[in-house]
Amino acid sequence: MKIAVYGGSFNPPHRAHGLVAEWLISSGTVDEVWLVPVYRHALARTQDKVLAPFCDRVAWCEAMAKEHGPGLKLSQVESRLPSPSYTIDTLEHLSERHPQHQFRLVVGADILAQVDAWKDWARISTLYSPIVLGREGYPSPGDLPVFPAVSSTEIRKRLRAGKSVEGLVSQSVFTLLQQGHPWGVKSSA
Repeated sequence: MKIAVYGGSFNPPHRAHGLVAEWLISSGTVDEVWLVPVYRHALARTQDKVLAPFCDRVAWCEAMAKEHGPGLKLSQVESRLPSPSYTIDTLEHLSERHPQHQFRLVVGADILAQVDAWKDWARISTLYSPIVLGREGYPSPGDLPVFPAVSSTEIRKRLRAGKSVEGLVSQSVFTLLQQGHPWGVKSSA
């Protein structure tokens, strides 16, 4: 099977994450998409990124995956690898554990300016044939679709300010966020 490894903070996962996964499967680019929430962000020191607890991010990803059908799955692999796990380490681990699958990395055009800071980007490019998808506001990578510029950072800012995030996250993620996440959630009603 062709598997897209879609890693990220998912802090929280948003509508564009779901749209990407749906397109990857419906276009026939891959057979399944595996969401891989980072356990600890490898570039945390350079990005000033504070992550919600891993168990929350896993629950959000599980809820989103259920909404999008059987082709979207969750992998907690990074919680079992030495921390921080770099993308190349995760991909190599998955390839060793599942040699029957062909793995490809999914990235947004917005990260292309950062790949020089990644561990073994050249190896990732050679072995895991990244699928670079467009993101509104960034140069488009050819004739692939451009996905909306929804960001988890903006969602967290809205939540902290008491603004609604309905429509920015899936209904199931919104429901979980309403159940008491420290960022707080406001309904549009």
